[in-house]
Amino acid sequence: MFGFFDLLGSDPALIIPAVMAMGAIVMATQSILGLVSNARTQRIVNRRLQFKERYATHNEAMVELRKSRGLDRDGNLTISLRWLNKLIVRSGLKFEPVKWAAMSAAGSLVPAALAFVYVGGIWVAVPVYIVFLLVAPLAVTRHIAGQRARKMARQLPDALQIVCRSLEAGHPVATAVSLVAREMPDPIGTEFGMTADEVAYGMSLTNAVQRMAERAGDPDVELFAATVRLQEKTGGNLTELLKSNTDTIRGRQTMRLKVRAASAEGRTSAMILTSAPFMVMAAIHMLRPEFYGNVINDPLIQYGFAGLLVWMIIGNIVMNKMINFKM
Repeated sequence: MFGFFDLLGSDPALIIPAVMAMGAIVMATQSILGLVSNARTQRIVNRRLQFKERYATHNEAMVELRKSRGLDRDGNLTISLRWLNKLIVRSGLKFEPVKWAAMSAAGSLVPAALAFVYVGGIWVAVPVYIVFLLVAPLAVTRHIAGQRARKMARQLPDALQIVCRSLEAGHPVATAVSLVAREMPDPIGTEFGMTADEVAYGMSLTNAVQRMAERAGDPDVELFAATVRLQEKTGGNLTELLKSNTDTIRGRQTMRLKVRAASAEGRTSAMILTSAPFMVMAAIHMLRPEFYGNVINDPLIQYGFAGLLVWMIIGNIVMNKMINFKM
């Protein structure tokens, strides 16, 4: 009557195949959901646990994990340029200088080719290629390091809560830190895991946490390291100190979000003012190619475009200073 499948009025020989087909659909759906759930669980596993599964002993896994971060087997910096080595460590990227150099060399060909075609001359393309070859990898690494530090700062309150609950249950500090390493995803899981490994192999908790703060490069992690140092020197209840630390970090993060919301209008205006000239030039070039094509080789036009680009960069720097509030 309502268009539904009538079981009573249908052929009995078709009921069993229909039920089996429905059961097969349900089982296939459950299998797909199970695969998705397992894949998600595999993504949650942090990098340190993957290293532990790959190597026979914890010591080998710890050494290889350090080397993959740009450190030596003892956890010290390996590159003479300390600021560059710290940036690589804080980015969390796998240290592969040959691969990075090849990617940078290949990627720099694009802006160099654009400069050669639209600006003209090999004398312009070569400096553009060199600048992108040297600056682009640093900019990308710094951006990744900043994103990683912000993600770690968001994860830190939850990690400290796990430590506090473990300490309240009667576990030692090293066990509480290793619990975070097992339960939390990257980047906080790997950083706490490296700290737990260093403590397990004889390093003091204060030094291990200080190393984690140096690897992280985030003020909230440095605050956690300062709390551990304070407790070691003056004594007191570490659980209460960490709870106070957690409240402070959450309060700072809330204030950062409020500041970001207050500066959203300025950031949006900066993006619009920066992108609008390029969008207009691209639209004009597509609709009327001769508009710029007839005068692009004029030195006065080229110098004018260069001056406008420099002026736009200065304006973006000023706007960034106006809307970027450090806390």
